[in-house]
Amino acid sequence: MLPDGVTGFGSILETNLIGSISLVTGALPATFGLRTVGLVDITTRTDVFNNTGSISPYVGSRGTFAPLLEYGGTFGGNCGSETPTSGMPKQDCFAGVQYYFTGRYFQTLEGIESPTPSVNPIHDFSQQEKGFGYMSGFIDNSTRLSLIMGTAINAFQIPDVPDQPVGQMGNPPVATAFGISNFNSSQLNETQTEVTHYVVLALQKSVPGFDGQLSYFTRYNALQFNPDVAGDLLLNGIASHITRTSYTNGFQGDGSFQVNPANTVRAGFTVSFEKAAVTNFSTVEPCTVCDGFDNGAPEGILDSTSKLGLLMGVYAENEWKITDQLTMNAGLRFDQMYQFVASDQLSPRISFTYKPSENMTWHAGYARYFTPPVLVEAAPADIALFRNTTGAPTQFLDDPVRPERSHYFDAGVDQKIPLGCSSLAPLMFTKPIEGERDCGTLELGVDAYYKIANDLIDNGNFGQALVLSAFNYAKGNNEGIELKANFTSGNFRAYGNFSAAQQRATDVVSNQYLFDNVTPLADLGGLTEFQYIQSHFIYTDHCQFLTGSAGMSYLWNGTRFSADMFVGSGLRMGDANTDHEQPYAQFNVGVTHEFQGWDMKPLTLRFDVVNVLDTLYQLRSGTGIGVFAPQYGPRRGFFAGLSQKF
Repeated sequence: MLPDGVTGFGSILETNLIGSISLVTGALPATFGLRTVGLVDITTRTDVFNNTGSISPYVGSRGTFAPLLEYGGTFGGNCGSETPTSGMPKQDCFAGVQYYFTGRYFQTLEGIESPTPSVNPIHDFSQQEKGFGYMSGFIDNSTRLSLIMGTAINAFQIPDVPDQPVGQMGNPPVATAFGISNFNSSQLNETQTEVTHYVVLALQKSVPGFDGQLSYFTRYNALQFNPDVAGDLLLNGIASHITRTSYTNGFQGDGSFQVNPANTVRAGFTVSFEKAAVTNFSTVEPCTVCDGFDNGAPEGILDSTSKLGLLMGVYAENEWKITDQLTMNAGLRFDQMYQFVASDQLSPRISFTYKPSENMTWHAGYARYFTPPVLVEAAPADIALFRNTTGAPTQFLDDPVRPERSHYFDAGVDQKIPLGCSSLAPLMFTKPIEGERDCGTLELGVDAYYKIANDLIDNGNFGQALVLSAFNYAKGNNEGIELKANFTSGNFRAYGNFSAAQQRATDVVSNQYLFDNVTPLADLGGLTEFQYIQSHFIYTDHCQFLTGSAGMSYLWNGTRFSADMFVGSGLRMGDANTDHEQPYAQFNVGVTHEFQGWDMKPLTLRFDVVNVLDTLYQLRSGTGIGVFAPQYGPRRGFFAGLSQKF
């Protein structure tokens, strides 16, 4: 488990060790709590512990340079070729210690989505370093000890938008600062750095009828936004130097006991302590009427807060195989939070799985969820400090962010259709296995869900500092349907996904100061944005009604050709999210080929083209709730790399 930290632009997990990844859908069992919006199941590659490594440089458009080094293996074992990569070893041998280490450096001239449609963004350089390590060994034939550790250090320039007017963006505006009245917005120099370190130590025990795990986890996060003081003050009316840090320690325990062939009981707990600190040093100008003409000399305001938060949870559930085809999973989960507010909830869960045949699975379930806000995003601001300054909000309501409580209903069906079989063609540098067959399959699935939430948590970027602030809607609902298809036949693979979904909410009940409550808007019937949301259900900013993706690959004589695409109906925009962006689509292609390289080891070359048609599309317009700047999709780019095994 990786605990919550400080959200930013950069990723923290190294993806090169992933063999397969899937999103777990449906009403989640009581095992999973606190964060239930995206449960990802990751399986490592099967070859990571075979005493080999690789070096893989990757270069391309917009200054992309991304070398990677990895190595993994096993030492100290005497189980021979039967050394397991999972489960427990045989009684008469020692499986040894497995290890895997990887490091990646990445730099680009497009670190963040460009706010302009140009091919090369202005002031958008990024440097990122990531490291990951894994070690695992058996203490005895039924006990495994594993260590996972990682680090990510990411630095970003914030891209600029040229020709922004001075003294018009702020509310109220700033006409002069530090004796400067003219400023070229393409020279704005804002930067952001993000640091993450994490460690997980897990002890696993497996004996007949029982599987258990006890783990300790720790994570450190730091984020720092550095403004261009004069430029931000002139363009936005405020320049904020923001620092967020989070240090989390915790324990998690899970156990599974098979009572009889029909019943399996699972129970567990989690407890974590997080020390979070948020500091905001803002440069503003004092004013009385605050009409842009009575501003005083720039001055600094320090707003700082810290909190030691506690999250606890316990659960118990029973998986009951009612018949060979029908299984019921029923459980209870209790969660307690002590953060800027204290709250708890008892959450029932129940789901049914029905398999009328080997290749068809029906599922339906209900779950009660309890979701605490991310601690640093919920940190309160002392907005009274900004009265009579150019940094003052339009209203001084700041109720604390609350946990979200929701009812979730889900139902769906998966169908696997077996196709014909053929002899498996060998890959490069491999020998065919006698009698091995490749059988084509078509897998289809549909899933529908409906969520009713109280105190729905949302967040957004409400100022020139690119950090997220959380708030609650009193009520919200989320509904949708998802379709998926996977096809495999010989050397050809294809997939497709499609979803239709919408999330609507009303009545902001925390951190209300983030919303304008002064300016009446004609398209909102003369109401301010805040007044309109209080009396109407509106679409949340990340709501995109239609989303789809598809891809395919074909292996021919050692060369794999691939293509993928994604489409969307457009994210929300406009006052109170009443409009949406234009629909968009992006197509990408790639090709890889494996040669015999150094020391007779495989050498893989690859070439990729992103946005083949150079489609120009806008993700964000800079309008809408919690959207401060426009964003465009990437322009066409060419990338090439090689990977040498050793």
